[in-house]
Amino acid sequence: MMHTRHQLCEQRYFEDFRIGERFLLPSRTMTDALFAAFQLASGDNHPSHYDLEYCRAHGAPQLLAHGFQVLAQTAAGAGLFPHMVEDSMKGFIEQSSRFLKPVHVGDTLYCTLEVTELTPGRTTGVITLASTVRNQNDLLVMDGQQKYLLKKRHPQPA
Repeated sequence: MMHTRHQLCEQRYFEDFRIGERFLLPSRTMTDALFAAFQLASGDNHPSHYDLEYCRAHGAPQLLAHGFQVLAQTAAGAGLFPHMVEDSMKGFIEQSSRFLKPVHVGDTLYCTLEVTELTPGRTTGVITLASTVRNQNDLLVMDGQQKYLLKKRHPQPA
């Protein structure tokens, strides 16, 4: 049972979640270093994401974050959710998002995941989490959803 030393919280299964539960993720300021790390990891080479003079010439005050860079801030692993479902998680099965406002270097992002749907199956269930990202001015810059397949604590007999 070595893994129990690393469990941060009580384990939960599909039936343990309720519509409206919220999981706040730590805020993050989008620094030059985060932009460089994203460019390195993604291979993205458009100048709007790394060339300040290009951005200014095109009317942007700062470097513009790629949508996937904003989306990455909603990774459930930044919060407690994945620690709660270490024993019940079967998989991350779906994601969608809309990018509503630009995000620039220096913006601070505040991300929330909220349970919006619980779809039970016989032995598993799908939990849908709405994902929202707001900036330091409380403007909604991204919204979407994530779906996870979780084991049931008490599967129904066949």
